[in-house]
Amino acid sequence: MLRSGQPLTGPNRKRCHEDEMLLGSVLEERERGFVIDTRSAQAAKQARMTGGGTEPKSSYPQWKRLHQPLERGRPLQESFIKLVEACNDASLGMDRWLARLESCRWLSHVKAALSTACLAAQCVDREQASVLVHGAEGTDTTLLVTALAQVILDPACRTLAGFQGLLEREWIQAGHPFHLRCARSAYSHARLKQEAPLFLLFLDCVWQLSRQFPFSLEFGEGLLLTLFDNAYASNYGTFLCNNEKERCLCKVKESTHSLWAWLDQPEEKKKYLNPLYSPNPLAIWPSVEPQSIQLWQGLFFRWIRSSQYLDEAWAEMRRLVE
Repeated sequence: MLRSGQPLTGPNRKRCHEDEMLLGSVLEERERGFVIDTRSAQAAKQARMTGGGTEPKSSYPQWKRLHQPLERGRPLQESFIKLVEACNDASLGMDRWLARLESCRWLSHVKAALSTACLAAQCVDREQASVLVHGAEGTDTTLLVTALAQVILDPACRTLAGFQGLLEREWIQAGHPFHLRCARSAYSHARLKQEAPLFLLFLDCVWQLSRQFPFSLEFGEGLLLTLFDNAYASNYGTFLCNNEKERCLCKVKESTHSLWAWLDQPEEKKKYLNPLYSPNPLAIWPSVEPQSIQLWQGLFFRWIRSSQYLDEAWAEMRRLVE
């Protein structure tokens, strides 16, 4: 599985022989690969007018392009804000709540992300094919898809240490702009152009996997909530800045502590482990049927509904397992 930004073909359909050789070297003579573009065909076509574009079939004859459009900007942020507002509106009756939940379209974004990740994973696992995933810059929906596909396919990414490594590799080092995307919370009245909860969408999708496969992930919901909190406001430097270059210029590693080092302390680590975990060497294929995608109540209701009894149940479950 490969990831990249969009090819810069532009309106004149320029070629890059180095790119063509690079992708050609991935495949044997009669093998085929898939390019999963997380933009719509129309958006990818429009991108040519500003210098971007897609891989021309004539230049990449062994690669088949598939468009799986995922929201990455303002629509996703507005969906997040509308969902939080609906969750905090105590005056809603059942009909109005269900209508508000549907109109915000957050669960549709979750379904689309999981569906695209499953497509990428199936190409690798069942077609035995190479896959290139990209959107525009390759630092938003691209990372969402590649990271989720690895959780689905790779048992190592479903361990606590493996999941931390996945986040470091696929989100932090790959250049997801946390400073821009997580600049404000959903409660802010500011509407910043660059803000979008892509990382939250990823965490929500992982929660969906953990709910459908409760024995297959070594970590529980508590870790996902902690990661969400630290992406928006943190005592640690792990999610600071927009890319590795900025972190080097700001000397983040020298002047801040690492979230991973804190989580790996024995007493802290114990809090985040799933007591029901049983290593599963197989891929986990989630259902994306409407009945299977649920609202992440542990996150979206956490400020309006006490989790005391659920926490006590988890503590008792952990005690029984030990």
